[in-house]
Amino acid sequence: MARHLLLAVVAVLATGTAAGVAVAVATAEGGPVAVGEGARAVTVRAPDGAVVARVPLDGSTFAVGYRNSIYRTLAEERYRVLPDGRFELVELAAEQVAVLEEYYAVPDPPRPAPPGDRMAYVVPPDPARPAVFDELNIAATDLGERTLHVPGAEPVPIWQLVVTDDPTVILDIEENR
Repeated sequence: MARHLLLAVVAVLATGTAAGVAVAVATAEGGPVAVGEGARAVTVRAPDGAVVARVPLDGSTFAVGYRNSIYRTLAEERYRVLPDGRFELVELAAEQVAVLEEYYAVPDPPRPAPPGDRMAYVVPPDPARPAVFDELNIAATDLGERTLHVPGAEPVPIWQLVVTDDPTVILDIEENR
């Protein structure tokens, strides 16, 4: 019961965004809340296909933040949506340089993030290993604290919305219905 109450509170908080963009969050008992028609959305689904979250895109970028299990600090993988609906990794960001240099082993040196960024350092991904996805499987665990960041919307704490024993979620880009 407490888990359902938490989901309801998170859903209410997630839908009240500064830009007035609705965030759809599925609860354990019900389906997703409807979002605007015709635009693309970042969709997070459970392995059985149930919608965990759907956030309308008001542009072509989004990020997945997490707590790095080795360094225990926050990091982000930042993506750009391609015209065909796939998405590519375009930037890595972290609170600590070590996450970028050692964990991701990027060839370029990290640089200080611009003012107002959520992270302290940024760097492009390794161009020798392009990362383009139709969908992306991620683990939404309490340890990793995976959070979806879409410009113009409140962050969506995916790890708090997964209500099954399998923490795997599938992230993709869909047309709003």
